[in-house]
Amino acid sequence: MAIDFIGFLAKMNLDYSKFENAQMMWKPTGEVSENRKRFVKLIEDKYNVKFGDYWDFHKWSVDNLEQFWAEIWNFSGIIYSEKYKKVIDLSVPMNESPRWFEGAKLNFAENLLRYKDDHTGLVTAGEDKETKSATYAEINEHVKLYAAAFRKFGLKKGDIVTCFMSNREEPVYAMLAAVSIGAIWSGALPLIGAEAVLNRFKQINPRILLTVDRFRNNGSEVEMLQKIKTIAEELKSLEKVIIVPSKEESKLKDISGIRNSCFLDEFLQLGFEKDGSVPPIVFEQVSVSHPVFISYTSGTTGLPKAIIHGSGAFLATAKDSCVYGNRTREGTLLSISPVGWASWNIFTTFLFTGVKCILFEGVPYYLSPTYLWDLVDEFKLTELVSTPSVLDELEKRGYFPKEKHSLESLKVVICGSSVVKPNNYDFVYNKIKKEIMFGSAYGSTELMGSGLVFDRSLPIYRGEIACPSIGINLECLDDSGKPVVGEPGELVIKKPTPSLPLGLWGDKDGSLFRKTYFSKYPGKFALGDLAVINPITKGITIFCRSDETLKPKTVRFGSSEIYKYCDSLCVAQYGQNQNERAVLFVKMKAGFPFNEELIKKIQQHVEIELSSGHVPELILETTDIPYNITGKKMEILVKKMINNMPYNTDIVVNQACLKNFQNIPPYED
Repeated sequence: MAIDFIGFLAKMNLDYSKFENAQMMWKPTGEVSENRKRFVKLIEDKYNVKFGDYWDFHKWSVDNLEQFWAEIWNFSGIIYSEKYKKVIDLSVPMNESPRWFEGAKLNFAENLLRYKDDHTGLVTAGEDKETKSATYAEINEHVKLYAAAFRKFGLKKGDIVTCFMSNREEPVYAMLAAVSIGAIWSGALPLIGAEAVLNRFKQINPRILLTVDRFRNNGSEVEMLQKIKTIAEELKSLEKVIIVPSKEESKLKDISGIRNSCFLDEFLQLGFEKDGSVPPIVFEQVSVSHPVFISYTSGTTGLPKAIIHGSGAFLATAKDSCVYGNRTREGTLLSISPVGWASWNIFTTFLFTGVKCILFEGVPYYLSPTYLWDLVDEFKLTELVSTPSVLDELEKRGYFPKEKHSLESLKVVICGSSVVKPNNYDFVYNKIKKEIMFGSAYGSTELMGSGLVFDRSLPIYRGEIACPSIGINLECLDDSGKPVVGEPGELVIKKPTPSLPLGLWGDKDGSLFRKTYFSKYPGKFALGDLAVINPITKGITIFCRSDETLKPKTVRFGSSEIYKYCDSLCVAQYGQNQNERAVLFVKMKAGFPFNEELIKKIQQHVEIELSSGHVPELILETTDIPYNITGKKMEILVKKMINNMPYNTDIVVNQACLKNFQNIPPYED
């Protein structure tokens, strides 16, 4: 039975029967970057075409993928030792991960380190961290030392280095150093528990773990050493645990109980020669499809899957630099995303453009109601990247800019990582800065870049993302696989793009990769999110996930991560403002009471072992859990039930239990 999503959206006070009423929040000025002008002219002259508007340009880019990406490669100044022989073989099906720029040899880190001047590249600040800065020349020197130490330790091409720490400069240097050798980088969010880290890292058998002794987050002290001790004991592949001291006095802490551990300074001593010099960095030349990053899915049907990305991650940034040209050497960006978010991986690639990147450890509005706006003025931020939850929190707390804040430098606010709601547009334009370009962007862990963006040549409408990114061929499909406009469908990518995954770690024959992303819509990469394309504005509105994935409080996870703690079923419930909460139904054994004490125990255990973002907001009792004939929990069915969507119970073998999931309290967000 097809889902009546229009009915569902109506219950959320979102009337999409009147698309013509979309409210314009920003009107294009006709201004585009010089880079964009030069790039477009090059293509028009070379291929004898003329682009009337953005949509003409987009259509040409997806209809002529080989030529488009060849021009990106040439125009953006990619550093390579051997040029490609073929851009891509489009006869290879998408589900077999066709390789990009075959024959090319390059190094991801070498491209990110192409600037070596005195322009500031990294600024690090935090809730209790002294502000530091490093020029591009200094970044290169730091990476050179890390790389020398890694090589002396014995790290080699194909080895894996992992990271479990807060948002600081050391992971940037370590990632670039590891990747310069041809090693692979992977991370886990610092707020998750030891077991959640092990669920990820045990799959990939890393040799090195980089971490920190403690940090502050939203005013709370987060101690890491006990978690690190557990990880080091159980992760037998670890040959070295490198601990960054958060403060000078941290070096006095006893870490002798942590297997194979040392502080960062001790490890870096390996990089010095006897005369005190550091050997020059040698960039291992590898293919574009050589693994660079391993990220993780949310784990809906078992352990989180390990997603492999190659140099396509920075090729996406190279494309954005050519096409959108928003990031120049005069730009300054702020990131609060630590290692473990795909956004951290993406943010590091911005070094390719030569911008100033500010890394903030903790929550930038914790220290005072105006601290975030103080940062904007102090560092002359040109672009603020945020999440809907941060904007919601600022609005709820009344943390608005004051008269003393000019915000003159701030030109763009980008919001993403979860559904950007109409009220987020109102807040930015009414309370932050009226004359600003604010819009949402859509990407995913799998895409490792933006699939939907806004563009200076197009208007921005309230609640909508303006357009698909150049070179990304997106569609909305209904349950039968038919493209739809003006009604909800699931987002898919029709044609290859370099930043899509190379595959899944350990999936030698690719069968799990194909099942995960191509089984629902053969030949098309399913992104798993529902959206509506406005037939008048062509803007796209993202709604909820179409699968069992949950994303409350911007923490994306799979229900299976919760199930190991109790016999239960966990699904997402949406509020009228499109916020999401996790609802956990617990099956009780006969004779055991369901009460507030048990609820608190479950919440505390989930927070310790996983993270605060995993903690279900609502926990209820159920007599049983619905299954189908193969024994699979019917999560999507229950998700539809508690969100008042139409559902079909035909394949449920124990239908009597479904009464437990009716009349669930609505989410008052």
